Amino acid sequence: MGLGQGTLESLAMSQGFWRGKSVFVTGHTGFKGGWLALWLSTLGARVHGYALQAATEPNLFEVADIAGVLSSHTLGDVRDAGHLSRSLHRAQPDIVLHLAAQPLVRYSYRQPVETYATNVMGTVHLLDAVRSCESVRAVVNVTTDKCYVIKEWAWGYRESDQLGGHDPYASSKACSELITASFRDSYFAASGVAVATARAGNVIGGGDWSGDRIVPDFLRAADSGRVLEVRSPAAIRPWQHVLEPLGGYLMLAERLHSAGQPAAQAWNFGPVDDDARPVGELLDMLSAALPGARWRAQGGDHPHEAAYLKLDSSKARSELRWRPRWDLAHAVARTVEWHSAWRGGEDMQAYSREQIAEHQGRMPVAA
Repeated sequence: MGLGQGTLESLAMSQGFWRGKSVFVTGHTGFKGGWLALWLSTLGARVHGYALQAATEPNLFEVADIAGVLSSHTLGDVRDAGHLSRSLHRAQPDIVLHLAAQPLVRYSYRQPVETYATNVMGTVHLLDAVRSCESVRAVVNVTTDKCYVIKEWAWGYRESDQLGGHDPYASSKACSELITASFRDSYFAASGVAVATARAGNVIGGGDWSGDRIVPDFLRAADSGRVLEVRSPAAIRPWQHVLEPLGGYLMLAERLHSAGQPAAQAWNFGPVDDDARPVGELLDMLSAALPGARWRAQGGDHPHEAAYLKLDSSKARSELRWRPRWDLAHAVARTVEWHSAWRGGEDMQAYSREQIAEHQGRMPVAA
């Protein structure tokens, strides 16, 4: 169902919408969740975070003092249904943004039970808690671009394409999509709670120290003077700066809150087609920005990963008026600058706020 073309004001978030809103964010100690919590705080929202302790050292949550911008910070596991429900009800949120997940493909091969318990039952626990929390008007469940049955074709996947997943991570996120649709149809459509899912591409940006991710691995190798060995340099991914999909999530949540059920769908938030590029090309861009940093292809057998992956975000562009604002070259530059600022001892909360402000002030990239 279409939402209409909207107005020019919908090209950006309504600055006043978030002021005073109570927002419950799961996964706020993670890379994307930390950036999202900080962005929400700049918009005047009261942010309540629920997540495990940050998984890496260092981590964005501590480096950018994300705790300092929160109305409440709860350490908890989405696998603990009771604790999650009590925390949600204490916050009495208007909007829920669900980012808590086991997000790593290779880790999912090693720990499939943990991956499914977190990504599948974690979704069930959250949505079941929302059922009894009368304050909630909108929910965005963040899944992944990898939730589709990957057919290695040359065009982007649309929201109507078949869900699936070869590896435990991808299939767990496809399950999360199906669970969300079931809860929406079974409970939320009648109760007036608008629930949507958001599928984004491979995000990069400052403050990501995760293992088995290409940019953090590259920066770690560069900092230590090592040559990075890369599994699949020819694999094509839809690269985007972390602020791109986060902006989409915020625009979607606002639309859910104001328009209700017509927006309660699945949404893709990917870069323009030209920014779906091979891993090796991204690494060459990073190497150019960090003279002396080097990488090489790694031989041997590795767990299966998709060779070609691209998203079609036509629906978000036409119905939400969302557009990517930074092309890949700009995203790489801002990622390296953030990392250099951290190594230089700068105030990273202030630096991150400056990047958010720049992102919002920059004109969208042409589709």
